[in-house]
Order: sequence, then structure tokens, then C-alpha cells
Amino acid sequence: MKNFLKYTLATITGIIIASILFFIIMIASISALVASGDKPASISDNSILVLKAGVIIPDRGNQNPLAGFDLFNMTFTPAPGLNEILQNIEKASDDSKIKGILIENGLLPSGWATTGEIRNALEKFRMDGKFVISYSDYVLTQECYYLSTAADKIYINPGSMVDFKGLSSEVMFYKKALEKLGVEVQVTRHGKFKGAVEPFILDKLSEENKAQIKDYAGSIWAHVIEDISKSRGISAEQLNRLADDLVGNIASSALENKLVDGLMFRDALIDTLKALSGISIDKDLNLISMSKYSKVPDRNKTISVKNRIAVVYASGTIVMGKGNENNIGGNNYADVIRKVRLDSSVKAIVLRVNSPGGNAIASDIIWRELELAAKAKPVVISMGNYAASGGYFISAPATKIYANPTSISGSIGVFGLIPNAGKLLEQKLGLSTEFVNTNKNSEFPSIYRPMNIYEKEVMQMSIEKVYSDFVAKVASGRKMTAESVDSIGQGRVWSGTSAQKIGLVDEIGGLKDAIKGAAELAGIDTWSIRELPVIEDPYTRLLSQLTGELRMSILKRELGESVKYYNIIQEIKDLSGIQARLPYFIEIH
Repeated sequence: MKNFLKYTLATITGIIIASILFFIIMIASISALVASGDKPASISDNSILVLKAGVIIPDRGNQNPLAGFDLFNMTFTPAPGLNEILQNIEKASDDSKIKGILIENGLLPSGWATTGEIRNALEKFRMDGKFVISYSDYVLTQECYYLSTAADKIYINPGSMVDFKGLSSEVMFYKKALEKLGVEVQVTRHGKFKGAVEPFILDKLSEENKAQIKDYAGSIWAHVIEDISKSRGISAEQLNRLADDLVGNIASSALENKLVDGLMFRDALIDTLKALSGISIDKDLNLISMSKYSKVPDRNKTISVKNRIAVVYASGTIVMGKGNENNIGGNNYADVIRKVRLDSSVKAIVLRVNSPGGNAIASDIIWRELELAAKAKPVVISMGNYAASGGYFISAPATKIYANPTSISGSIGVFGLIPNAGKLLEQKLGLSTEFVNTNKNSEFPSIYRPMNIYEKEVMQMSIEKVYSDFVAKVASGRKMTAESVDSIGQGRVWSGTSAQKIGLVDEIGGLKDAIKGAAELAGIDTWSIRELPVIEDPYTRLLSQLTGELRMSILKRELGESVKYYNIIQEIKDLSGIQARLPYFIEIH
């Protein structure tokens, strides 16, 4: 027994010492990586810049070298943001060492607006006489196909397919599932188009909601078809027929109908790229990743301390408090905007909004700081894939608003949700509750019983107050009457193109256009960009990766693509207070 305890203790001690040594070695390795992360990189002549499409592309790349750290595989695969990709494409157009761009297509959506901005940058790149080639090994998704039509040539594997079929917007309904659990969702709202609550109270779309989906999805598809038609030389009518007939499902049919330019395996692609870039057949291709090219010095980059434009990235749901890097914390963003408003070196502010909305009070806190900032210096909004409801609320006081044609905007409406779980607790779990109050409505709101008539009236008054405030602030910011805003409000969602027609948006354009517009409004010819919020330091980031992100990595590995439903449930848990957010969780594909 004594030997057993001795060996057991020795084993435990060994494990502890080994773990400490491993942690020290890992920290040392990370420190070396951080130290080398900002070192300039160089590239060879006749290089090809690789654009990974069909991946999740955030608005802002994370300069933290740990951002792409995979704890399971011990690999670093940093994901560049839209800002880096656009900058790199522009830089590559003036770089004699870059001969062209290869689009490597994947399977994940990055958003139609994001895709559209990159597509526009590729078209400008080609105008400088350099080539763009698109290739897909497996399925060429609709988003990736739209992007690829900016290329000189589109090649696919002979066994692959082009997923070209038109847009579909799906909505999941929870009403019957909640009924089986014994949960009733009590809804208060303003806006006949405010469909955010429909999944909880209906089992199918209302006619109003169905009409708005058809309208904005149709607007997005019409824009996509128009761009593809110009690039491929195929009429819009013919493209819609090809989509209806699913001709892209067979590679040879996609080629025959001119959706693609060739069918080839990767070895033939490599030979084609060598010929285009001027590399002999016996040499290796010089393929440069976006992450590496970001470290190549840009000779045209302006560094100005005197004139700065602050680009503030607001991505995710708007939440109370500080929030985190995956959402928009009302107090945190208010602090950031206040600081740049008071900074005399910042001549203009660009707020990149990519948000479906969220908490109404948090939105109001951000709105206040933006209103004050707009009185001091130009404030320009750049709308990404989403800038709706609360996302539009915070955009309203801007000097000028830019949107992509495929941005989803509007949704001027509010709602409140209070679940009644009394039946669930009593009939399913055998739990009951009893209240002892000092006043008539001390337990309001309660999840253990249904609201009475008076409580519903109080909730409705709160909703009406927030909605009227929403409308008034949009009317003030957009120089419109409250009646006009109300007529296009009611929770209705608009595409960027439609939003411009009704006065919710000033210009159609992307992030680069918004920055140039801000400079013009500020009256400056040269400027440097200051990106905010500041990314936390690598060591703090490491600690968060070893906790929360490790948990998410496990979930992603176990659940696969179904992890999105877990994330939806997590967002539903955060729907506290009155909400100004998009109708349901929109997924267009």
C-alpha cells in the first residue's frame, strides 16, 4: 500500500510539473510569435495573391496572432477581415511583384454585402491589367459564384457543381415546441412588419412578413443578376431560366451554358497560373496568402498624426454593458465614440455597422454619443451585411449613410418578450410559486404566471414610447417628418437599394467609399486610419482562448454546422428588455 501511494504521488507530481513546463514553453512560443507578428514580410517576383472565399469574413481582421490559434491542432490560421482584404487588393494593384489573384472558393457564407465589396475591389484590380482566376474543387456556392464573376476566368473541378438557383430565406418557428414544453411567450410590439416575434407566436409567416421577405430578397437577387449579366454577357432573363432549371448542378451543363469557362483538375489549374504569371513549368508557384501580404509594406500608405479618420467597427448584437468582441456593448462603444469625438487629431468618424440590432436602451446610449459626435465632426455610416433596427437606430444621427445594394436595413420597430413558464414548472417539473407583495404589482414582470390586462397595457405603453422615440430620432437625423418615417417603419426590412430610394440611405457604396466620403466632408486630402475598438493584448486574449473559446471549439467540433442553432438559443437568452432588432434570424442563401 505504501508503494502504491508513493508511485501515485510521484505520477501526480510528474503530471503537474510536465503541465507547468508545457505552459511555460507555450507562453514562450507565443511570446516569440507575438514579437515576430509585426515584422515586415517580403515576396518574390511573379507572385499570385490568394483570396480565400467561401469562409467567414469579419469586417475587421484581428491583428492578434492568436486569433487563428487552433488549440486542438496547434496551428495558426489567421482569418483576414474585410478591411485587410480590400487594402491588400488595392495594394496589390500597384505592386509589380503581384501578377494576379487566385480566388479559392469554399463553402461557408460571408454575406452578400461583404461579397459585393470584395467583388467591386476585384473589378478595379482587373482594370490595372492584372488577372483574376477563380477555382472551385467542390461546390461553387451562389455567393462565391457572384464573387467569381468578377474574375477573368471561372474554372471548376469536372466533378463539382455550381449552386445557382436563386435566393431562399428560411425562418424557423418555435411556437409548437414551446407549447409542448409548457412555455407561453407573451409578446408586445409596435410595427405590423415586426416579424422578430412571429417564430414564438405563429407556426408560419404572416402575410406582411412574407411580403417584406419577398421584396428585399427580390431586390438583392435582382442586383446580383444584373452584375452577373454584365460580367458574363448573359441576359437577366436567361440567367433566371438557368437558375430555375438548376443547370449548374452538372459541371458540363454549367460550362455549356457559359456559367463557367472551363473544367479542370488542380494540376491543370497550376499550369494555367504558371503561364499567366510568367513562371516556367518546372518552377513552383509563388502563392501569397492574405495574412502574409498584410505584412508587406504598402508604399502608398499615408501616415499622418495630424489628420486621422477613426474607423469604428460595430459588429454583432447590441447588448447592455461592456459586451465583448463578438457583440456591441452599449457602454463600451459609447466610451469609444466619446474619446474620438474629443480627440482633435481625428477629423472624421466612420462607423462600420454590421448588426441586426438588439437592446433598445444600449442602442440609445450609443445613439447619444454619435449625435454629439456629429455636431463636432463628420460621422459617416458604412452598412455591412446588416444594419437594421437597433443597427439603424445608431446610424440615424450620422452626417451621411452609405450602404451596399445587398445590405439589409430599416426594420424600424420594437418589441418585448416575457415568457410564461408557469405551466412548464408546475406540470412538467412539479414546481409552484407564491408571491407575497408589498404593492399591487411588485412581482411584475414574472415568468411564473401570465400577464394581466393592466400589465399588458403598461408593456404596450413602454413599447409605444420606445417606438415613437425611435421614429423621432430617425426623422431628426434624416431630415424627414415623423409621419414619413412611420410610413416606411412599422418594422419593415429594406435592401440597401430600396433604403436609398426611400431616404434611409444617402449613397450606395462600401467601406472604402465611406472613408473617402468622410475625408471629403472633413476637407482633408491626406489621412491615416485609426481602427477601433482597440484589440486586447495577446496575453489577455490567450486566457480567454483557454476558457470560453476552448468551449466553443469543442462545441463546433461536436455539433458541426448545427452549432448555429446553439448560438441562436444563446442569443434568445440575451433578449432582455425592450428589443430593437431584425425580424427573426435572417439567413439568405
